[in-house]
Amino acid sequence: MDSRNKLKDSKRIVIKIGTSSLTHENGTLHYSKMEHLARILSDLKNSGKEVILVSSGAIGVGSERLGCKQRPKQIEMKQAAAAVGQAILMQIYEKFFGEYNQIIAQILLTKDVLEDNIKKTNAQNTLNTLLKMGVIPIVNENDTIATEEIQESIFGDNDTLSAMVAVLIEADLLILLSDIDGLYTEDPRNCIDAKLIDTVDNITYEIESLAGDSGSNVGTGGMITKISAAKIANKNGINMVIANGENLNNIYKILEGENVGTLFKSNKKMNA
Repeated sequence: MDSRNKLKDSKRIVIKIGTSSLTHENGTLHYSKMEHLARILSDLKNSGKEVILVSSGAIGVGSERLGCKQRPKQIEMKQAAAAVGQAILMQIYEKFFGEYNQIIAQILLTKDVLEDNIKKTNAQNTLNTLLKMGVIPIVNENDTIATEEIQESIFGDNDTLSAMVAVLIEADLLILLSDIDGLYTEDPRNCIDAKLIDTVDNITYEIESLAGDSGSNVGTGGMITKISAAKIANKNGINMVIANGENLNNIYKILEGENVGTLFKSNKKMNA
């Protein structure tokens, strides 16, 4: 069985969706995509999969609701926007997932939680309990109290956070939905001859050198943070796929073994 077909056996899956994949180009929420996402994840849950959603978007949504013409740059404004936006984001997710009779839960994390053994264990126990109870946890960075993270984009629009969550709950697969099809041989925005890389067996210096900055004005995660996430996932036995979030059916295609996006192969055998 080849690497793509093995993805069919993934039982515990973390799916991360970035701000740019949840919003229109003007920064407002894309309700039909959020509804479609809720339908797909609920369907996966009904099929026997365990699903964790890592969702960005709180600062962007809050900024729009507060009437900001652009994403705020001051830390205090980002935190205020996140406080407003997170409530709105979860309200909308609750509505859409509720239409499919699916229970969701909110988990807000910061970097220090995942670096402190006691807090990390508590978060792990909560996530595992929710999954056992058939709940879909929705994870985001706790931007309302974080300062270092949102200032320096350590989590990279939740790319790194999603990898750390995948490790925390021993996931089989991490899917990063972005505004790009995957990793290219060159920047596709600048080079018409750029080719999509189907599979990365090992993350070498050459692979890392292909990473560029974020091309979106609403998100913060570029390819650099996605490759960093892949390194975290892969060394912990987790396969990772970067795919375009414009077509959410790519989630199904990935789990059906189709060649969608870029697969970063785990350095270990898949979890049982």
